[in-house]
Amino acid sequence: MARKKAPEDLSVEELRRLLVEKRRGARKERLENFRRTGRVLSVTPEPSDFTSDRSAPIVDTAEAASSTPEPAPANPRRKFMDRVLLGVEVLAVLGLIAVLMNSLGMLRTLNTEVASALNPETVTPTPLVMAVVLPSGHTPPDAQGNTRPNEAEIPEHLRPMVQSLVNLPVPTAAPDQAVRIQIPALSIDAPIVQGDGWEQLKKGVGQNIGSSNPGQDGNVVLSAHNDVYGEIFRYLDRLAPGDQVIVYTQQRQYTYVVDRTILVEPTAVEVMASTGTPTVTLISCYPYLVNKQRIVVFARLQN
Repeated sequence: MARKKAPEDLSVEELRRLLVEKRRGARKERLENFRRTGRVLSVTPEPSDFTSDRSAPIVDTAEAASSTPEPAPANPRRKFMDRVLLGVEVLAVLGLIAVLMNSLGMLRTLNTEVASALNPETVTPTPLVMAVVLPSGHTPPDAQGNTRPNEAEIPEHLRPMVQSLVNLPVPTAAPDQAVRIQIPALSIDAPIVQGDGWEQLKKGVGQNIGSSNPGQDGNVVLSAHNDVYGEIFRYLDRLAPGDQVIVYTQQRQYTYVVDRTILVEPTAVEVMASTGTPTVTLISCYPYLVNKQRIVVFARLQN
């Protein structure tokens, strides 16, 4: 058996070899300790030939590995939770986008409604026909020229309503109200007053309260007597299509052209209804000194 040499008897090469073997053993012990504790290391393979280490410095890879260990493998449960959280974040972002889009839509709708409220479309209202029978009805004058409203033509159950309409307030005078009428074909030139009750028709041609003003879309309803109080509308039956009816306001005149003439019963109040175009309707009793019907003349505004 070879006798062990004392350290001072060893050569430089032998000392180097002993040092390397000592460090290699220590490194293996550390690696075993790392494996037992579950740590994974990347270690440079050991050199198989000792002579290859002569020119290179000795490096303790175990010490380097212990200072910079690689991360442990990811936990499957943690991966699952990460994916769940990612899905939740994606859904939250999509929900936020949906809320923003919905808010923009509601804002656009609100703006449209506000704009519509600030700029409402012009709507032509359809007024109620405030009459039970057509205006100007009266009994034929007697030998002394006396006459009175003809209550017999009013249905009995509607007479209280007629009495309630007698005291309708007269509209305040305005520049766009009708003030005069001329019908050249009949040589008519007469004043127009507001209201077509018994007292108003004593003064001239009466405009039905609630009917349109001249030139406007709608129906200007004008009435007058045929055989009393000036007999202004006595010859309405002589008007022919194309004849002119000129209505004046304080500002200007409007020329209407006769369209047609009809005979109706006193209760045919539908002829007073509003129209979608500028129209004038002339009404009077008929026939002369009999007054059992009404003659109605329609004329449309001349373009």
